[in-house]
Amino acid sequence: MNSEIIVNIPYVHPVLQTPLELVSEGLKDPKSGSVFPVVREIPRFCTADNYSESFGFQWNRFDRTQLDIHSGADQSFQRFYGETDWTSDDLNKCAVLEVGSGAGRFSEVFLRTTQGVLYSVDYSSAVDANKRNNGQYGDRLRLVQASIYEMPFSDNSFDRVFCFGVLQHTPSFEGSVAALISKAKPGGEIVVDFYPIKGWYTKIHSKYMLRPLTKRMPRKVLLKIIRLNISWMILLFDTLCFFRLGILTRFIPMTDIRSFPSNLTPKQRREWAVMDTFDAFSPEYDNPQRIEAVARMFAERGCVVKFAGLAKYSGGESAVVRAIKEKRAY
Repeated sequence: MNSEIIVNIPYVHPVLQTPLELVSEGLKDPKSGSVFPVVREIPRFCTADNYSESFGFQWNRFDRTQLDIHSGADQSFQRFYGETDWTSDDLNKCAVLEVGSGAGRFSEVFLRTTQGVLYSVDYSSAVDANKRNNGQYGDRLRLVQASIYEMPFSDNSFDRVFCFGVLQHTPSFEGSVAALISKAKPGGEIVVDFYPIKGWYTKIHSKYMLRPLTKRMPRKVLLKIIRLNISWMILLFDTLCFFRLGILTRFIPMTDIRSFPSNLTPKQRREWAVMDTFDAFSPEYDNPQRIEAVARMFAERGCVVKFAGLAKYSGGESAVVRAIKEKRAY
């Protein structure tokens, strides 16, 4: 399927929704005079200093760690298609928006397995890592650095919208859901995943106990501390699991490594553990949600919820909501 069938989605002012013109300085709104720079071929609609700074730091240092083509695993592939329940043929014919691309692990799956065009947004400098990883796909990858709340696309533009690993790390979970819905066409589908609240014990976890401190630490210092301690933590984690005491691993200040691909080398497993532990302890926000509450957010905003639950796929499971934006006006 030729990607030329994809309708071009023009950039607009992220607040005023007015069309932008390409000028030597970047993208300009003729009405307001605002100019948004294009840096390293990526339009930038936000300041570099924002709440997602830790993710920019993270993904520019672990830019290839989770990419299937570099890890030798297929976890990103399984997760993408397992969570969305889409097929590659479907995506060849759609205008697709990815919100929160990180280093591009899911961008890579989309671009490698379809012939479609992907509009991919991230609030952090991780867009540069995505560009390095997937720039070979040329104009089929259209990267933008922008806030989820101020995306430079007209409302009702996209056939499919997906947002993985992001919503719990935004200031307003509900506001983020509304922003995603606004960009989908009437009849379009939105798929999100998020950290679920599984019970009263969810926040009785080292991550939530230590994050008030660790999120304020200099990024390089936090990463160094994790690297220096990860080996003994992995050993302790594996030992507890071996003796069927996995419930106690929540008190080890590291990520849950049980969901890692089984074919990782010891070196890869260690690097995944460092990266995911940094990911757990460094973000400004971490707000898990009940699945039924997220489904209600979509229903209250003019969507029909197709699925709300744990989506299982080879290698893991995720809390997922899939919804269709109703064709009536939003």
